[in-house]
Amino acid sequence: MPDIDDRAVLRRFLLGLAEGMNAAGEAVDRIGETMDAVARAYGRDDTDFIVLPTVILVQVGGAEESRVAIRSVRANFRFDQIAALYRLVEEARRGSIAPADGIRRLNEIGAMHPRHGWLVRTLGHAILTTGLALLLAPTLEGAIVAFGLGALIGLAKLVRSPTLQLVFPVFAAFACALVVFLLAPHVEIGDPVRLLIAPLATFLPGGALTTGTMELAAGQMIAGATRLVFGMVQLALLSFGILAAGTVVGVSDATYEPLDPSSPPAWWVAPLGVLLFAIGNYVHFSAPPSTFGWVLLAIAVAYGGQVAGAALVGATVSGFIGAVAMTPVVLWIASLRRGAPSQLTFLPAFWILVPGAAGLAGLTEAVGTAAGLEDFATALTAVMSIALGVLIGTAFYRVVHHGAEELAQFHVDMPAALQEEDAPLWARLVPGTPRSFWGGRRRRGAASVEGAGGEPGTSARSSQAVET
Repeated sequence: MPDIDDRAVLRRFLLGLAEGMNAAGEAVDRIGETMDAVARAYGRDDTDFIVLPTVILVQVGGAEESRVAIRSVRANFRFDQIAALYRLVEEARRGSIAPADGIRRLNEIGAMHPRHGWLVRTLGHAILTTGLALLLAPTLEGAIVAFGLGALIGLAKLVRSPTLQLVFPVFAAFACALVVFLLAPHVEIGDPVRLLIAPLATFLPGGALTTGTMELAAGQMIAGATRLVFGMVQLALLSFGILAAGTVVGVSDATYEPLDPSSPPAWWVAPLGVLLFAIGNYVHFSAPPSTFGWVLLAIAVAYGGQVAGAALVGATVSGFIGAVAMTPVVLWIASLRRGAPSQLTFLPAFWILVPGAAGLAGLTEAVGTAAGLEDFATALTAVMSIALGVLIGTAFYRVVHHGAEELAQFHVDMPAALQEEDAPLWARLVPGTPRSFWGGRRRRGAASVEGAGGEPGTSARSSQAVET
């Protein structure tokens, strides 16, 4: 029976790794590729995976002895948990950790406490918000307002409740919009809608929209469509909160339209905003100390590429240039021995490219004004351009470092009962005659080894995983 137990433990380990990568926001096609590599490292070439944003299925075994394990996904990881998870993934890729020990490590990662206390994490969210405000609405008064709103939202986000997480984005958008719209007539805060994006940045589904577009381009239609619908609903909820606050205050349609800056900001404002944004991400999400420099580098490359793209091809597809420049750098950092996991550096870079922010501004203008649909379509084009840039950057990196790979070929395994070759003439005439006088002993030995594994008789069931 040890073989049956080993297969069951390996299934649980593979499910846990896939669930952890899903909690880290990884694309489903990347999760499938990683799980295939891990299964081969443990000598299981007969493993298949179906990965969706909320459900994972793993099949281990051949056609006659296969078992399927199902797992639902609900967790979301911080940066320190993501770093620990990807260290475990690299060990699993080499097969250097026993599956049972890997399960224990996964449970330890899930139970990790943040590196910083609630006060420091709240301050980190305020700094993150201030840095993004300097990039979107660069005024001193706007930065002060953004710092206060960022501290308020960061403090409220510390409450861990699945029920509140469903409605909290609406109330957060309503509260922030109420403060901004009341201050806008009396304080020079710049563009009100763009200033609102800064405290709501961590609610913006920029990563979900971009990842969903990448999954659609990779042929993962169910996962990609699901993420896109989730991202659009999240944007709609945030936009509803902003419009509700505008209705209570009684703002005009012109408030929702973008404002041109009265004067260009000083040259040091953008670098300061990028630095503060990186520091805020590092502190609020409890990133490991060794990853701050890599996160700052990825953010700087993404923002520099976006600025260069805006100067060369316009603001609509500037995110494409930023994504093309950022993606190889992120993958290169992940390949270094002392680098950082790609998800840990991708997420802040996504937020600095602000695909979700553009979508929120466009949706708010579309609903609040009569001429906002064109702006919303422009925002969707920006999201598509960023996703395309990530795809091209990923393909370029893989070609340079791994070379071209052959296309997967369609193949269906024949059941073992039908794989028997036709018996020779003497075997058909005299029953019991071996098919081969030279390989009979070897084949009987192989058959005895195959029979030693036995057929698994039952399947394990638990509240977390169901195996059938």
